[in-house]
Amino acid sequence: MTRKHLIQLFQERKVRTVWDDQEEKWYFSIVDVCGVLTDSKDPQAYWRKLKQRLKNEGNETVTSCHGLKMMAADGKMRLTDVADTEQLFRLIQSIPSPKAEPFKQWMAQVVAQRIDQMQDPELNFEQAYADYRRLGYSDKWINQRLKSIEVRKELTDEWNRAGVKEGQQYASLTDIITQAWSGKTTRQYKQYKGLKKENLRDNMTNIELALNILAEASTTEISKAQNPKGFKQSAEVARKGGQIAGDARKKLEVQTGHPVISRDKASDYLPPVDRLQELPENDE
Repeated sequence: MTRKHLIQLFQERKVRTVWDDQEEKWYFSIVDVCGVLTDSKDPQAYWRKLKQRLKNEGNETVTSCHGLKMMAADGKMRLTDVADTEQLFRLIQSIPSPKAEPFKQWMAQVVAQRIDQMQDPELNFEQAYADYRRLGYSDKWINQRLKSIEVRKELTDEWNRAGVKEGQQYASLTDIITQAWSGKTTRQYKQYKGLKKENLRDNMTNIELALNILAEASTTEISKAQNPKGFKQSAEVARKGGQIAGDARKKLEVQTGHPVISRDKASDYLPPVDRLQELPENDE
């Protein structure tokens, strides 16, 4: 399961949202919505009082809401009350605000846009391009990152054909490829860059992305040629594919005289206010 965190804007106000790939639905931060609709100086307190009142009234919508970890103002991932679209529509009815109807229309637009993207992959890429531009990434980097997404999708399609199971097996194969080309496991790579929840690929330099693309594309082509079955055979293919990029990395390092793997990360060169607005929760 993959969740993508994204900060959406309603009338220049930030609303934290999460797209759940498995459930195919948006979750919205209730506190953020309360802040937008009420202009309260303390939306946390407003939500606590509203939640208690609704519970006392036996409101089922409140009891069915749950928490997800979202980026807080201090930069840490903290558990936050969230509601899906249907739940939030019901909660908004309990919040007197002239912004209620415009906000509902905005929510419907967010949902419709995601449905369009799912039906038309080209729109999904256009949205991803716009998101990365908004975060401050360069056009050159964005083009490589989108290419890496395309290459990754082709690889996971090949793993699916080979009978590899999504989730832990995908993560394990990714780890094999990463270590083969970079000399580090995915965890070690993230630690080297000082990353925690952030997506590793979103924090790679241009050359790191290029080598990662070479590793995954090579793995895909070898898999198509050798037709592995299951995880064990696919793991051997993953090592071979990763090693091709690993050899390229070593040759480049000899020619340049410095290591390719960099400690640089997105927060080092992106505007601090908008950094890390999009945070897939795993690197599978």
